[in-house]
Amino acid sequence: MIPYELAKQAARLLDSKKAENISVIKIDAISSLADYFVIATGRGSTHVRSLSDELEEKLKEQGVAPARIEGYRSDSWILLDYSQVVVHIFTQEARDFYDLDRLWVDGTKTEWQED
Repeated sequence: MIPYELAKQAARLLDSKKAENISVIKIDAISSLADYFVIATGRGSTHVRSLSDELEEKLKEQGVAPARIEGYRSDSWILLDYSQVVVHIFTQEARDFYDLDRLWVDGTKTEWQED
């Protein structure tokens, strides 16, 4: 799956499980970390873990597995690294604290709801 399609698919899966404030940011022109960041908010730590589990399961069904997962035991932030696409799932408090949307403002916000 090409990075853009993977980022859109991740955003749509998170949306289907009621993730909030989903952003897809294209960062390939400004960073070698990944091509896209997908950032989403869960309503609490249980919802964050549920979103992570669902995303991992549904993408594995499509033959896409994360290279690594960080923060699963955290109460506030889980990162799923799909190499060219990195998915960050936060509680609202953690998202406000880390403010990745501001840190990556030079990236390009990408529409994921169309098509």
